[in-house]
Amino acid sequence: MLKRLAWLLCLACALLAVTPNELQAVEGEPPDPAPWGGWVVRVPFADAQDLQQLAARYDVWQVDPQTRQATLWVTLTQWQRLVAESRRVVVDPLATAQAAHAQAAARQTAPRTAGIPGYSCYRTVEESDASLRALAEHSPMLVREVKIGESWQYVRNTGQQGYELRGVVLTNRARPGPKPVFLLIGAIHAREYTTAETALRFAEQLVHSYGRDADATWLLDHVEIHVIPQANPDGRKRAEAGQWWRKNVNSDLCGVDSDSYGLGVDLNRNSSFKWNQCTSDFCSSSDPCALTYRGPFPASEPETQALETYLRMIFPDRRGAGDNDPAPADASGVMVTLHSYSPLILYPWGWTEAAAPNGDALRTLARKFGYYTGYPACQSGADGCIYMTDGTTDDFAYGELGVAAFTFELGWKFFESCSTFESLIVAPALASLTYAAKAALRPYELPSGPEIAAATLEPPGWVTAGEAVTLTVTADDTRFASGGYGDEPAQPIQAVRYSIDAPSWVSGTLTLPLAPSAGLFTGTVALATAAIPTQGLTPGTRLLLIEAQDAGGTWGVPTAIFLQIGKIPSLYLPLVQR
Repeated sequence: MLKRLAWLLCLACALLAVTPNELQAVEGEPPDPAPWGGWVVRVPFADAQDLQQLAARYDVWQVDPQTRQATLWVTLTQWQRLVAESRRVVVDPLATAQAAHAQAAARQTAPRTAGIPGYSCYRTVEESDASLRALAEHSPMLVREVKIGESWQYVRNTGQQGYELRGVVLTNRARPGPKPVFLLIGAIHAREYTTAETALRFAEQLVHSYGRDADATWLLDHVEIHVIPQANPDGRKRAEAGQWWRKNVNSDLCGVDSDSYGLGVDLNRNSSFKWNQCTSDFCSSSDPCALTYRGPFPASEPETQALETYLRMIFPDRRGAGDNDPAPADASGVMVTLHSYSPLILYPWGWTEAAAPNGDALRTLARKFGYYTGYPACQSGADGCIYMTDGTTDDFAYGELGVAAFTFELGWKFFESCSTFESLIVAPALASLTYAAKAALRPYELPSGPEIAAATLEPPGWVTAGEAVTLTVTADDTRFASGGYGDEPAQPIQAVRYSIDAPSWVSGTLTLPLAPSAGLFTGTVALATAAIPTQGLTPGTRLLLIEAQDAGGTWGVPTAIFLQIGKIPSLYLPLVQR
């Protein structure tokens, strides 16, 4: 292994020695050797249509719309084809060496205790399924394990090979519904390591924080959260072995060796909504060996069928059949699919540059997500954001059902290092996903309202019934991503209110006002206070759910804080025990 890593370092040094920052192909001949069969290169594109052609024929990893350059992973044959097309092909030597290193690390054969070889922070398919079972066993009142469907290999081999698609439903079953629904899907594309682990950690964080964190507690009491970490388990096993595997493993179509990562169908081009109906050419490929191969017909793959069936089961259809029919403003439900990489928050449509009928509201929620992750938010098929796509999961969820649907492109690599994942990716992503769950009741309305950025009680900690308690909060209408694709308008704060133990939308819930600390609400960020009447409150841990309203009359999502009356164990703790 040390010899291999030394070779990789020498490769990077040798390439960098040719020119300080990059190496341009000369007369169509790439540099030698090709680590693990290819190079990371940068290729300029002329316009959106040109980019579409690149994306349909090559493995495009990232797009820079400002410089009009695409980052590709290419084999020798692909390199020669690019040069034959009179394209300028420039090696990124450092990225090439890093990519080779990543594949080498994932192909380690040394004994390990857990995780993908060389990437111990990411759980394997088997470990992911075991974690879901453990979560359900640990907290049966909060977690229900579900079978979503079956993988291509599982169907092909009647369960002797392949995997079931597993998920969990997170909600306090002791609290009756109906409840708004949030669905999180990971690893539709197999090689995107961060996505399944982020989904798992989101589920685990919510469950383990129940009764200890106020937001996790009210969310599990009043929202139904579905998490599917591994949507493409067959393909993921190929990626765990160090291959740049993207698609499922359907071997009936490409006609090449079973180890070729050209096999299979791109599950994020196989959905039945607008399958092969892009308003531009090359949104997906008809070539069975292409990485964006859409499949022989809509929803041809068992993984796609499973996801679409599940979506129809948990979300009502709130959108008309016409392309320009909006979902009603009060429609509930949010879906997020996690992908990587190219840090972006994407929203429909991808199949056309035209705005979706709920486009403004989708953009607002996307920019709210971007506030937490630091990622720009843009429409998939427009804004110079990224190349256009058809047959995608988020277009299906929104187009067929009216669900507010988004794609998070996490991080900067497919095989992201554990140090980068742990330090820069996972915490912001979890904060953004928590906001998605908060907004699930009315995703087309609530995100344009203010957030509660801070909330404190004085005195803090346990108090006796009847003791004076002051709630102080900061309401903020400015917490949106900005830059690159426009800014979100901010409005002055108009009102702040709170409720006890249940959000304001639950029938029979009493809401009480907070007063502006400065006498009047005037700015887009405002302080507000209220004296909490603790007399008569049942002892135990109580929830205060706080909301703010902007000058346009829109209330934002709730944020919760615990109010602890009397020194007894939390009423919520028995639910997190076996």
